[in-house]
Amino acid sequence: MKFKYLLSAALISSVFFITSSKVTAQAFVDFESGGVFTGYNNVRIPGDGGTKFSLKNDLSPTPSAFLRLRAGYTIKSRHAISLLYAPLSVGSSGAINRPIDFEGVTFGSNTLLDASYVFNSYRVTYRYDFVKRPKFEFGAGFTAKIRDAEIALRSETLSASKTNVGFVPIINFRLNWQINDKIGVLFEGDALAAPQGRAEDVLLAGTYKVSDELSVRLGYRILEGGADNDEVYNFSLFHYATFGVCYTFKNKSFKKGN
Repeated sequence: MKFKYLLSAALISSVFFITSSKVTAQAFVDFESGGVFTGYNNVRIPGDGGTKFSLKNDLSPTPSAFLRLRAGYTIKSRHAISLLYAPLSVGSSGAINRPIDFEGVTFGSNTLLDASYVFNSYRVTYRYDFVKRPKFEFGAGFTAKIRDAEIALRSETLSASKTNVGFVPIINFRLNWQINDKIGVLFEGDALAAPQGRAEDVLLAGTYKVSDELSVRLGYRILEGGADNDEVYNFSLFHYATFGVCYTFKNKSFKKGN
């Protein structure tokens, strides 16, 4: 299912690009990696009848490495369309001094437990840069996000898991301040709050321009959000220490029919 969504998004982006009579576009690829650490991760499944427990405080999470891949086009210098693959997988373990009812399975008190938290994100983003100056850029747009999540709990004799795949529309924004020819500050992300839940994925980073095509960055990313309904209660916060590389290909002009 997730690949079907990605394929549809790629086709929509391609149609938009190809049908323009004349387009000046820059393709770019972006890679980000580093360490991710749990701030909090509270769970109750089902949301209206399970036991509320913490994958951070009741169990001990393991710091994990992560990666994120983005590719896209900047069209006519102001329109950006991109695809993002952002997987996340964090494990926790320990024993809880009370019984845990999770997805219809009861785990006894003081039972050694292993938990896994998976939150993979696939996103299509369109953004328009309202301000485009040599030292300052600001843009906003929309992100279509596919959430592919699983929370699983296991003991030596029992196991249970809850999976969820869903669509979330989010507001996208980007602010880039170029302090001088080499050094800049980047503040960007996706964020939205609604009665059904909330989601924030925001980066603050210092950037360094290696060349006209290549830039690197160091920064901090926060991923926070969750939902509270009859099916699932889960609110989590993750801190990212990030290193990123962005490569922009040289300008090319494309004409319809070529």
